[in-house]
Amino acid sequence: MLQISISTVSRALKDHPDIAVQTKIKVKELAELMEYEPNSFAVQLRTNASKLIGVIVPEISGHFYHSYIAGLEEEARSWGYSLMILQSNNHPESELENLRLCRFNRAAGVLIAISSQTSDLTAFYRTIDSGTPVVFFDKVPDVKGVPKVCIADAEAAYLAADLIIKKHKKNVLAIFGEKSLSITRKRLKAFLGTFQRNGPEIKLQIAHAVNSDEAGKNAWSALTGPDKPDTIFSMSDEILVGVIKAANKLKLSIPTDISMISISNGMIPSLFEPEITYIETSGSLLGKKSFDVLHRCLLGKPPQGEVMIGARIIEGGSI
Repeated sequence: MLQISISTVSRALKDHPDIAVQTKIKVKELAELMEYEPNSFAVQLRTNASKLIGVIVPEISGHFYHSYIAGLEEEARSWGYSLMILQSNNHPESELENLRLCRFNRAAGVLIAISSQTSDLTAFYRTIDSGTPVVFFDKVPDVKGVPKVCIADAEAAYLAADLIIKKHKKNVLAIFGEKSLSITRKRLKAFLGTFQRNGPEIKLQIAHAVNSDEAGKNAWSALTGPDKPDTIFSMSDEILVGVIKAANKLKLSIPTDISMISISNGMIPSLFEPEITYIETSGSLLGKKSFDVLHRCLLGKPPQGEVMIGARIIEGGSI
């Protein structure tokens, strides 16, 4: 329509300095009028450079991962990247299929929070060896030599345990997540260590739950048993939901009948009155830092060791 060559159009759209200003204006105005968009797949094939990042999470329903994706997307967009978000539903088979989809769509890199059942990392190593960086976040494998971005899990658990001790609690039920996950082991080790050092006289009941329903059953059993705790610690928002459901069914008043504290992203604790005291683990900050680490990997400058996001106490009225 403009009676100019394809190469001139291409360079005009890319704002090449060899093309006259008036030609650039004509090309861009007509492109906009025709609602022209470059074929991103063709560009990837020609340049061998992708602007797509694969993100694999156990589930999208949780507020933590909503917050994580929002922070990640904001940071990625500022660098011209877009996201392909996939969920594994905590199944290693779905996880591997999602990883295959990332490779099929020529993702520049992959960010993944592994499922609680994942033990074989062969497919991830193969992806890394093929030239596609893989960065593990939040729920990460307990191995060295791979990029990882985590909340400061030990610090978060220490802060929770230390606050419980300072509040002079006597009998504590602490509910942690899936035993096999490194995030659980780190938080449990720090939690127990704090009590052993600073509050050995306090009674601790330790339980594990893989979902909110199981957490609710653990809380119900303890709250209706002969050795009722005065405080319940929840390792995550999902566990906290189950604990609060059990307390509500028993018509317990917080903190008069039972005190509560949790590690949380912040949204769930704010839904209750009084608000639940929690140790903040920001999904948004984790998302931003995850992109930063992946971007450094793409530039050939991966960080050494595990990258940590700090934690802090947010006081509510529950303890």
